[in-house]
Amino acid sequence: MEVSVELILQACWETLYMVSVSLVFGSLIGLPLGILLVVTRKGHILENTLIFSVLNPIVNILRSIPFIILLVAIIPFTRLIVGTAIGTTAAIVPIVLHIGPYMSRLIENSLLEVDKGIIESAQAMGATPWQIIFRFLLPEALPSIVLSITTATIGLIGVTAMAGAVGGGGLGDLAITYGYQRFSTITIVVTVVILVLLVQGVQSLGNLIERKIRRM
Repeated sequence: MEVSVELILQACWETLYMVSVSLVFGSLIGLPLGILLVVTRKGHILENTLIFSVLNPIVNILRSIPFIILLVAIIPFTRLIVGTAIGTTAAIVPIVLHIGPYMSRLIENSLLEVDKGIIESAQAMGATPWQIIFRFLLPEALPSIVLSITTATIGLIGVTAMAGAVGGGGLGDLAITYGYQRFSTITIVVTVVILVLLVQGVQSLGNLIERKIRRM
């Protein structure tokens, strides 16, 4: 059975919807977490052993849970938030909880790449910790952060495909329902090609933005 163009376009839209919304909310979680993981660690500008000791293991625990298990485990929470555990919108809840901690580690690594001499110079000029974060640390790490967000977005595309296996919609659901279950090889091939093109497009765009920022 060959799948219609309408179904393919609908699946693409659902995938883009899940990726874009999850990226926004995941960034709102991951960026502050990543900053906190850096500035509260020992020897940094807002050193706080208690906060770091609490956040670090929480992020590690959340990152260690496979997405499929997380998706099933938080079904009651998903129902509480969106009123259902099935569908594209419902899939966004576990995706955000999955990608948030992942992004926080990527942001943390990007910020740790900033030369300590820049921070020391800012402190010597009398900059406050908040000024150091927003005027020195983040601007210096911006190219790396762009690449980190690009990596997270590509990861999101893969996660949304997995969400399709449990009724989340999108290209993953299309491949399972119309490809695997109905023995349509062409549907699976088309789905894979679209996913590859999406990943290539996101990576190329991320690389382009990163290069432009470095030249500024």
